[in-house]
Amino acid sequence: MENNIKHIGVMTSGGDAPGMNAAIRAVVRACTFHKIKCTGIYRGYQGMIENDFEELNARSVRNIINKGGTFLKSARSKEFRTADGRKKAYDNLKEANIDALVVIGGDGTFTGAKVFNDEFDFPIVGLPGTIDNDINGTDYTIGYDTALNTAVEAIDKIRDTANSHNRLFLVEVMGRHAGDIALNSGIGAGAEEILIPEENLGYDRMIESLKRSKKSGKTSSIIVVAEGDRTGENIVELAEYIKANLEGYEVRFTVLGHIQRGGAPSCYDRVLASRLGVGAVDALVAGQRDIMVGVVHKKVTYVSFKKAIAGENEIDTDLIRVADIVSI
Repeated sequence: MENNIKHIGVMTSGGDAPGMNAAIRAVVRACTFHKIKCTGIYRGYQGMIENDFEELNARSVRNIINKGGTFLKSARSKEFRTADGRKKAYDNLKEANIDALVVIGGDGTFTGAKVFNDEFDFPIVGLPGTIDNDINGTDYTIGYDTALNTAVEAIDKIRDTANSHNRLFLVEVMGRHAGDIALNSGIGAGAEEILIPEENLGYDRMIESLKRSKKSGKTSSIIVVAEGDRTGENIVELAEYIKANLEGYEVRFTVLGHIQRGGAPSCYDRVLASRLGVGAVDALVAGQRDIMVGVVHKKVTYVSFKKAIAGENEIDTDLIRVADIVSI
């Protein structure tokens, strides 16, 4: 197919994730390689509506591969959810002579991209940028590896004080709908229990497990809790229930929160973002649209937005079994 793409816009949307800057850098430099003009769109879809554009070149993105967050900023746009808002965005893109878009974000970003493509037949390719690792069609999302290592480092430090005071710590990590961060960081940090949205452990089983751990000689415990876990209403309620039903431990809780979003991206996230950014521009040059670029079994792959947002990655049941075994 003949390439008619002469000008690509790139933007980040939704929650920020470490590696987004590396992805922007890759898109811009891939455009330079293909001799395509590139424009950065600030503040996601809202910036598209407000015509907040800036032309970028290979030098514009120097020294950002190691930076967390996104220099193009990110925002959620209520106006883009309206037909009038999307029409404003389209008119601004056409006025700037932008032929195609690369959008970096999660399922909300891709939902907006699909609607926009359906309404205006506008070429868009997406990159999965979210720490939750909850997008179909890719083994890993940009930012997940960094967030995971941040969580493990924090839990390691919390364990030091738990051991010093014979305490039980509940540590809440991000993951409203997906337990990947909780499951993997829990195994990596040696947690006694891991609570995830995909499995409802239940109060009774949790208490019995903690009693067995104490009986086996453990003098402190760590429970990693995904924010979307359904065992209790929230981590405070969980802590209070354990206090009331388990003797011998001081119970504390810590919410890691947005610390998981920040910091320099890991090498893995920098490489992943670079591969996917180049893959996005290659796809547009080849005439593809309405797709997300992912990585499956270490190979760059393409999947429709419809499939990417159709559901969430299934949790690895083998990993759940591993967690149960190594926490004895």
